[in-house]
Amino acid sequence: MMSTEQTSFNFDNIRPYYNDEVYDAIELLAASDGLRHALTYIMPEMDWDQFVEMMRSCKTKEQFKATMAYNAVMQIAKMTTFSLTISGRSHVPKDTPCTFISNHRDIVLDAAFLNTLLHDVGLGMTQIAIGDNLLIQPWIKAIVRLSNCFIVKRDLPVRQLLEVSKELSAYIHHTINETKESIWIAQRQGRAKDSNDHTQPSLLKMLNIAGQHKDNTLRNLMDLNIVPIAISYEYDPCDYLKAKEYQQKRDYPDFVKSKRDDLFSMETGLLNNKGRVHFTLGSPINDKLKALEAKKLDKNALISAIADVIDKEIYKHYRFYPCNYIAYDMLHQSVYFRANYDQRDKMLFETYLQKQMNKIDLPDKDELFLRTKILEMYSNPLQNHIDNT
Repeated sequence: MMSTEQTSFNFDNIRPYYNDEVYDAIELLAASDGLRHALTYIMPEMDWDQFVEMMRSCKTKEQFKATMAYNAVMQIAKMTTFSLTISGRSHVPKDTPCTFISNHRDIVLDAAFLNTLLHDVGLGMTQIAIGDNLLIQPWIKAIVRLSNCFIVKRDLPVRQLLEVSKELSAYIHHTINETKESIWIAQRQGRAKDSNDHTQPSLLKMLNIAGQHKDNTLRNLMDLNIVPIAISYEYDPCDYLKAKEYQQKRDYPDFVKSKRDDLFSMETGLLNNKGRVHFTLGSPINDKLKALEAKKLDKNALISAIADVIDKEIYKHYRFYPCNYIAYDMLHQSVYFRANYDQRDKMLFETYLQKQMNKIDLPDKDELFLRTKILEMYSNPLQNHIDNT
């Protein structure tokens, strides 16, 4: 049964393409100089005409996802990761669509990597939430809609925000409960630049809006079968860009990144070394949400408690690498985690840290501040794990 919120939208401006729209989308891509340029980085040995022919052989969105999108993502993984792995698939009910909520590290690759991994372990690809601020070229918008992404509208005036949130909430409920597809959405708008991951209450409020159970937030969110995911990157290629932005905002409070900055962050995240990358599927949280019923919390307290449940499931399942332990000890001037790395590990991380620092081009470069920010990025997941498990 669909709620009245769901039936009042047709979702055409946010949904992925339908199969009868695939042909026109692929023709747009075939004529795109931007995609052709991007391909020289992602698949430098691929002939453009051969690539276009492969795209045109895809008659459905499913074929495009399983061939073109899958192969492109695996090529990026081969070029830029030491390993790409997943665990916890036994936690996820195989025939029940889920709302996967995760921490957020890379603008593009978090969801792309997740979908390839879910495909490989037989759980099927999800629909993916992507912010419209990233759709800065027509070919990028076509690629993501062909790849089963739905669009989250950002940076709107307050009076438009409620209507957009209603539409997005209705679409998510419709996808889970009517079309029976899983979705992925990040726990917050944008990445936590310091890797101090917290689920935004506004996300949960949005998910609640279009639920079928009037004035029952808990039941509305339980209908979505939320499964938290912990994403762990050994190295974040954008760490120096995030640190640079911290100083820019500190020194110039009105600083706002340009679309060019966003595009460069996307390219940096896509094309540079990430080391080991691991996704851990957590357990569905409905049992924990049901336990909150007895507490009779008001709405804001309930939203906060649900966010805490999601966060703790993510914190519990991080995978840690020597750099996380080293960064913690460097930041706190301690040897607390000395048993988790050796001198060679420390030397390699210090070399890496200096290399990233050298990339930051600012006229009044605050070395201590920038260094501290990068160390926080690598130590905060470990700090949250310690504090919450």
